[in-house]
Amino acid sequence: MKNKLSVALLAGIALSVTSCASILTGTKDKITFNSTPEGAKVFHKGLEKCKTPCTAEIPRSLSKQMVTFEKEGFNTKEVKLTKTFNPVTLVNILLGGAIGVGIDAATGSLTKYSPKAYQNRARAEKLI
Repeated sequence: MKNKLSVALLAGIALSVTSCASILTGTKDKITFNSTPEGAKVFHKGLEKCKTPCTAEIPRSLSKQMVTFEKEGFNTKEVKLTKTFNPVTLVNILLGGAIGVGIDAATGSLTKYSPKAYQNRARAEKLI
């Protein structure tokens, strides 16, 4: 009886850590955007996220992610968001959770954005 209880407990723990990175760290990161001058619109995937200075939630993804800073009268600047490996994913790898790793990959949680702040400095000259 104790043996069956132990197996059930271990199975429950193994299932609860499936897709650890998605569950523990989420599928989005809060990123701060600043610009000089302030008031630039920040776009991600064509959608306006905020006006600088601001913080916006950006969904994680394994594909290349770009944000665009736009301010009337100033040059538009496109910035690539950099990512690093999310170490929480190692829990899935160590516990053999292939399903969990797959879920983390599908949600982009295998990575996380780093740094969490981006600064856009417009060129000194306004566009004419």
